[in-house]
Amino acid sequence: METLKALPNDFTFVPFLFIMDLIGTIVFAISGALAAREHKMDIFGMFIIASVTGMGGGTLRDMMIGSTPVFWMKQPIYMVMIAIGASLTFIFREKMLYLRKSLLLFDTIGLGVFTIIGIHKGLAFGLHPAIAIGLGAVTGCFGGAIRDILCNEVPAILHREIYATPCLVGGIVFVLLRSANFENNWVDILTVAVIIVIRLLAVKYHWQLPKIE
Repeated sequence: METLKALPNDFTFVPFLFIMDLIGTIVFAISGALAAREHKMDIFGMFIIASVTGMGGGTLRDMMIGSTPVFWMKQPIYMVMIAIGASLTFIFREKMLYLRKSLLLFDTIGLGVFTIIGIHKGLAFGLHPAIAIGLGAVTGCFGGAIRDILCNEVPAILHREIYATPCLVGGIVFVLLRSANFENNWVDILTVAVIIVIRLLAVKYHWQLPKIE
């Protein structure tokens, strides 16, 4: 499996992944801005929390593998997405609170897409597939973890319904499908679908990993 091929580091030439990455970024930014509002932060604080939620996982990923400058420094459009997400939340803050549950689906889609991009980037840097799967989970989950820490909360990844587990399962599906020589786009789509389904089922049925009593 060490010979699995990956996309190059620049995903802008892959319309599906790039567009979904931007959508995931803006939705995560809205999630972060809403969290900042709940903690009564000012506009600057809202922008900071929106930024770390939307780009924190990818930033940590790039720092871990030495891909610097990190992605959003090379592609300013990500900062534009953060600014749009934070601005929409500020302008339509009352309506956004009612839409928050509806954002779960888009948040979950972003989780799947970010995981795929993290895996591809890990493989592009020559990492073992198992490590690349972990890197995908970091990309998908750690923006939210950093957001929770800055908001003085226990990160959701540590105590709520399963969050990182769908990323890991999806990563395993990705590697298996690629090893079976499935077409690349279908591998990405099926992997994202697996992550979305597991995550939504976990929320619906309150699936949790065993807790330490």
